[in-house]
Amino acid sequence: MVRFFLVLLGILVPAVHAKTDQPDVAALTVMYSSLNYPSKLTGWKRSGGDPCGDEWKGITCSGSKVTQIKLSDLGLEGSLGYQLSSLTSVTYFDMSKNNIKGDIPYQLPPNAQHIDFSGNGMTGTVPYSISLMSDLKHLDLGHNLLKGEMSDMFGKMPKLNYMDLSDNQLSGNLPKSFGSLSSLKTLNLQNNKFSGPIDVLAKLPLEQLNVENNGFTGAVPKKLQGIATIQTGGNSFTSGGDLNKIDNKDHKDGKGMSGVTIAMIVIGVLVALVLLLALLSRKSSSSSSASHFLDEEKLSQRRSFTPLVSRELDPPSNFTELKSLQSSASIRVKSLQISPSVKRPTTEKMSSLSDAEFASRLNLKKSTSIRAVPYTLSDLQSATGNFATGRLLGEGSIGRVYRAKYPDGKVVAVKKIDSSLFHNGDPERFSEMITSISKLHHQNIVELVGHCSEQGHNLLVYEYFRNGSLHEFLHLSDDYSKPLTWNTRIRIALGTARAVE
Repeated sequence: MVRFFLVLLGILVPAVHAKTDQPDVAALTVMYSSLNYPSKLTGWKRSGGDPCGDEWKGITCSGSKVTQIKLSDLGLEGSLGYQLSSLTSVTYFDMSKNNIKGDIPYQLPPNAQHIDFSGNGMTGTVPYSISLMSDLKHLDLGHNLLKGEMSDMFGKMPKLNYMDLSDNQLSGNLPKSFGSLSSLKTLNLQNNKFSGPIDVLAKLPLEQLNVENNGFTGAVPKKLQGIATIQTGGNSFTSGGDLNKIDNKDHKDGKGMSGVTIAMIVIGVLVALVLLLALLSRKSSSSSSASHFLDEEKLSQRRSFTPLVSRELDPPSNFTELKSLQSSASIRVKSLQISPSVKRPTTEKMSSLSDAEFASRLNLKKSTSIRAVPYTLSDLQSATGNFATGRLLGEGSIGRVYRAKYPDGKVVAVKKIDSSLFHNGDPERFSEMITSISKLHHQNIVELVGHCSEQGHNLLVYEYFRNGSLHEFLHLSDDYSKPLTWNTRIRIALGTARAVE
């Protein structure tokens, strides 16, 4: 009887202690070794261990199965090992923003729905095993060192709705099987070495497409020209027929200047006068904070603000948007701009006022007409994807502007003020800026709707307009956008003058 009890105890005790299936433990142990046993992976064991029972960092389980691996931005180095295919219950796998090298493992979790290996130093090419992941919805391999041509392997991925292969060295024509990605909404291919036409994308339900800085040729399909967000600059696309005729006529005999050239010269003179008026106005203004804000938003020569297509366009670079253009100017604008790379905000905690303290300072101001409401930092981070590069609209001399979208569909523009302008956050100066800006009410100036000052971050929230950058309206010269008429340019000049009057 005693012997039977001991045998039974020997069977049950390991079963009670070890909650995680052994194939999952083995796969994670190999990955831990391949990552050189980093100290940041707290709880992980070199051998054995219980990921689900011992709460290994970044590991989420359901019962005895590992279901999620989230190890983003931990400075991890090495590779991912060779047993990932044993993780049959993993649906979410995020190793982004580390320093992982080597090829992407051929064997990946077969039932994964979300894979993010972006921001590493991975080499090789896109492994064919990805084609077997029929449940995959999100694939991000951007900002690595992948190269070579991709095989035709996307024919059986009906659920894939987001794919980012940007900032690699991938080459060749787009695989024909791209045309089978029937759920694809977002496709980022910018900054690679792709070539050939993009006709294979014409029938996809895309809402966002970025193919900038490749070697694509041919015409941009008309259906793609009408999607919500499209960026095509830095390629060799052919121009549209009407635009070719206009260009050929203007330069046929090589004599004189075209009407567009003359208009540009006149507009340049008007803009110079407007800037002079703005300078004089700033000197006489009693509010230095507001004046600095209006002046700083002049577009930099890098033209970092990106106007988008007509259905959902980005806000203006200088916040002096001509609202009348929404109804009076029939313009189709396409983005031809490289989105600048954004470094992750510092996590160092900086001194700042609480929401209550900050609000009380605003209430002490003489003006009682402040309509801007306080936003929380967490809400703005969530709405901008933690100020992700893909949400960047552009930048001025005091900070960058991001597009923020809330679950209810509300869209605003968030300006993240450069922390170097405010020592330790300097909430007093920031509150004075908000007070001054809130007093500005003009039909040609975008309205301030909110603000945030937390953890050393100073943020301004503005109305979001879809008509694009003023600079791009005046100077855009891509292959299929129509030039502005003379009357439209005059309205722009007059509206700008009224905004700084």
